[in-house]
Amino acid sequence: MYESDDRTISMEQLSHSTFVADTAKPSQESPSNPSLIIATDSTASHSAPCTSESISSSRPKPNVDTSKPTSIEPAAPSCKLACVMVGLPARGKTYIARKVARYLTWLGHRSRLFNVGAYRRDAIGVAQPSSFFDPSNEDHSRKRMELAMVALDDMLNWLDDDTTSDGVESGSLNFQQHYDIQAAKKASSNKETKKSSSVVQTPKPDGPVLAQATGEFACVAMYDATNSTIERRSLIAQRCRERGVDVMFVESICEDEQLIMANIREVKISSPDYKDTDPKKAIEDFQHRIKFYEQTYETLHPSELDNRIAFAKLINVGNQVIVNRIRGYIHSRIVYFLMNLNTTPRSFYFSRHGESMFNVSQRIGGDSDLSWRGAQFAKKLPDIIQQNLGKETQLTIWTSTLRRTQQTAQHLNFPKVQWKQLDEIDSGLCDGLTYAEIELKYPADFAERDTDKFNYRYHGGESYRDLVHRLEPVILELERHHEPNHSILIIGHQAVLRCVYAYFLNIPHEELPYIKVPLHTVVKLTPKAYGCEEERFALDIAAVDTHRERPARSTIGTTPGSDKSHGEMPPTSR
Repeated sequence: MYESDDRTISMEQLSHSTFVADTAKPSQESPSNPSLIIATDSTASHSAPCTSESISSSRPKPNVDTSKPTSIEPAAPSCKLACVMVGLPARGKTYIARKVARYLTWLGHRSRLFNVGAYRRDAIGVAQPSSFFDPSNEDHSRKRMELAMVALDDMLNWLDDDTTSDGVESGSLNFQQHYDIQAAKKASSNKETKKSSSVVQTPKPDGPVLAQATGEFACVAMYDATNSTIERRSLIAQRCRERGVDVMFVESICEDEQLIMANIREVKISSPDYKDTDPKKAIEDFQHRIKFYEQTYETLHPSELDNRIAFAKLINVGNQVIVNRIRGYIHSRIVYFLMNLNTTPRSFYFSRHGESMFNVSQRIGGDSDLSWRGAQFAKKLPDIIQQNLGKETQLTIWTSTLRRTQQTAQHLNFPKVQWKQLDEIDSGLCDGLTYAEIELKYPADFAERDTDKFNYRYHGGESYRDLVHRLEPVILELERHHEPNHSILIIGHQAVLRCVYAYFLNIPHEELPYIKVPLHTVVKLTPKAYGCEEERFALDIAAVDTHRERPARSTIGTTPGSDKSHGEMPPTSR
């Protein structure tokens, strides 16, 4: 829930916002909790507090009566949203935009990032001095405006394409394909402007399933630029509304000079704009660029767009959040996610439980104990963790409520937390069976899972899609984790760790169920501004191989009545 002084603000209340502003004081007891100032309607309901737990529990439980394999039909998005970034350079706009796009993609929405800087570099090259951003230079100002409008047109066209049935899916396109298609459209209308886009791709959403899980699904474009004047923002909003696109602004403000310099050093001097440039000169030039933008910069204000502007302001990396006229599910999801973001350097460790007795006997699910080899892994796990943590680093261990994860963690002398959300995917009526038994008892389901493993739901159990939504509170807590030199080790299960890994590495849903997460291996992930570094540490302790490669497309029937080759499913491939 959101607390503003002595009042509790629910997510429902955010959707009835006007312009009566409350003030909020930063928490003294918990510095990680951001201060929140909300413009809200005093008549709005104060019920239904919105925590990560309440959000997670609102999703429907898996349908027990699944007499037929789940059938998915594409549907038009119920919401088209342009999320427009605002802020001076080196304020983390691109970092925030990428994070939001990745989060929405992971949840199953369609999301893409349109970075105006990438358009500029493609059109006029990377070697542009800070003087190119001088607002008094009319020629350069005109060029920057033209490129911003090209990016805006591409964004609006992409949002329109997502509601058509032309068979072109944004998630199926790579960077070059998107460029080629948009270039062809421009050529057909006698527009020859060169362009490109910075893309976060997502599979086409599965309408009924996602609509059931979240209430609606959305198509969200992240428009990443400074958008630093009221005039520019008004133009963007007008263009979007003409095309039936909702608009939300997200401004990043930073008043901490140390944070700004850290961002310049870590990100900007290694960006394409300063390739092969001396770091000292790059920093000096970029600081001049910032000064040019400061000359015309206008912060977001509730009076913009005839007092109808929807926005969220993040001040000093989310230490304070100001929210205005936030309405509806997708607006609220974005704000809730932004409140959990931070830029503290940190690493996360993931490991499956040690080999279990069910692994050895090729059975799925259950709550079995570790095998002898699994117990050996548990004994050696503290050594490999300590070698990579260092003496000064703290560690908290998260496990599921199942015995095999708790037994794996028993020799680790660190605080431990049990998460019900980290339990393995629920295999329903198939729990405790081998794959040979499943194929014999439920042949249609056995084949259907090969056809669409992410969306297939076990009878009386869960699908990978269900599991993603169950794990959302875990992801938000990982994003919120801010303590320096304090790592988290998740000891989990194959399907669960696939979902968490896919979030951080931005792996599409189609590939998620086939991510390799071997037994007796520790994975270290270190989030960075533009991606995530990965290291793997395998212990020399044998274990069964539970990974199953994706079945060949040619062996899976794609039309009703076609023959489907079931193939041989390796043991415990979840």
